[in-house]
Amino acid sequence: MPSHDYTTRILWTGNRGEGTAHYRAYDRTWDIAVPGKAPVHCSNDPLLGGDPGKMNPEDLLLSALAACHMLWYLHYAAEAGIVVTSYSDVPLGVGEVGRGGAGRFVKVTLRPHVVVQPGTDLAAAEAIHHRIHEVCFIARSVNFPVDHAPTFAVSG
Repeated sequence: MPSHDYTTRILWTGNRGEGTAHYRAYDRTWDIAVPGKAPVHCSNDPLLGGDPGKMNPEDLLLSALAACHMLWYLHYAAEAGIVVTSYSDVPLGVGEVGRGGAGRFVKVTLRPHVVVQPGTDLAAAEAIHHRIHEVCFIARSVNFPVDHAPTFAVSG
């Protein structure tokens, strides 16, 4: 099976001048700085004192799952002759925190809203969602269930 390499650059931006001299001496902020791409400014989860205006690792994982699902959905829809005119998702990730503060996702439900052209076979459009977890790189890489609860509308 062919392999693919992926890389990124994480640059901590939270040194206030004394580094990690003590727990409250530094910010939990960083940039994702992939060469040739716009930086993404990130912070810790707001529940842990992070900046709520910046992406956190949990946001990024949830977004990656939803984006991977969307891209495969659009691909399969195009192959099936299903014309999608709009696609949005508001996924829900459920996490738990154990002793010592260690957390993890226990499940994610993708909730895509798909708008299709009039005359579309909605059962066929819905069936596409069931095929995606077989191929989505991100969903196949996580150790928790990824469900989906799609809704559809017909463009008017």
